[in-house]
Amino acid sequence: MKLRPGQTVLAFGNPFGLRFTVTRGIVSALNRPNPSATDRRKPGQFIQTDAAINPGNSGGPLVDARGEVIGINTFLISGSGTFAGAGFAIPTQIVRPTVDGLIKYGKVSHGYIGIGISDVTPENSKFFDVKKAEGALVTQVEPNSPGSKAGLKTGDVITGVDGQPVTDSGELQVHVGQKQPGTTVELEIMREGKTMKVPVTLESMDRRKGEEESSSSEHGKPRWGIGLQDLTPDARGQLQAPDELHGALVDNVQPGSPADNAGLQPGDIILEVNRHKVQSASEASQELGKTVAGQDALVLVWSNGGNTFRVLHHSQG
Repeated sequence: MKLRPGQTVLAFGNPFGLRFTVTRGIVSALNRPNPSATDRRKPGQFIQTDAAINPGNSGGPLVDARGEVIGINTFLISGSGTFAGAGFAIPTQIVRPTVDGLIKYGKVSHGYIGIGISDVTPENSKFFDVKKAEGALVTQVEPNSPGSKAGLKTGDVITGVDGQPVTDSGELQVHVGQKQPGTTVELEIMREGKTMKVPVTLESMDRRKGEEESSSSEHGKPRWGIGLQDLTPDARGQLQAPDELHGALVDNVQPGSPADNAGLQPGDIILEVNRHKVQSASEASQELGKTVAGQDALVLVWSNGGNTFRVLHHSQG
């Protein structure tokens, strides 16, 4: 059955630590671009649904009325942090190559060009000498990236890849992300009204991610998807946390991360990591860093007046 807007869907997951929950909604739209402002380089092509995807519910399957998995719940856009907005799921046609790669190689390596891109629109197309409002518009070229080495420039419009047309930036991201590092792709571009073909040898997305994580200043965020801050008197007062409570304040949680899947939310306070008490963000980060690669981490969390243990499952790939 072909997925279409208006179709009824069910979202499964474990929101807020509650196991085996299901919500119902409809498909609002297909092929949605990445709506998050945190990183515009993240792929799009999302399924948008009003089936509730609360913190901790990401990673569960989105299924149709026949019980077929059509996507993986990823995140929600909400002004309140709880479900009062739009949910987004990655389509199975994008997930499947990732699963196949995990089964075959034990990990997933994504290729990347090293460019920022956005959609060509009816409003901006005339400025780039393209007749159709289609393609991926290059907005940035990272230094020493594959795109830079190949000679791509800001203002180029990528209209095709490996002989296949590119209608928007999401299509290009998905196509490139599913390629192995070391693969050479041929891009068809429009530059100042002229068509050109540019070969680009992809490099590893994992290497770029590792470089970004090593330079991150947020305690604990890269590996576990959680940003930590010290518990200040002002924060303690806002949260109505007892004076005798000491730990690391959860400042932000990356959607789809181990912390998100464990149901952690901004405002939670981490008291222990792997059964060791922590007094600050740096202590919590150090203890999380001691967790052996491939193993889970146990955290004791104070939230809304009570303590609960949560397991942060290690991220694979």
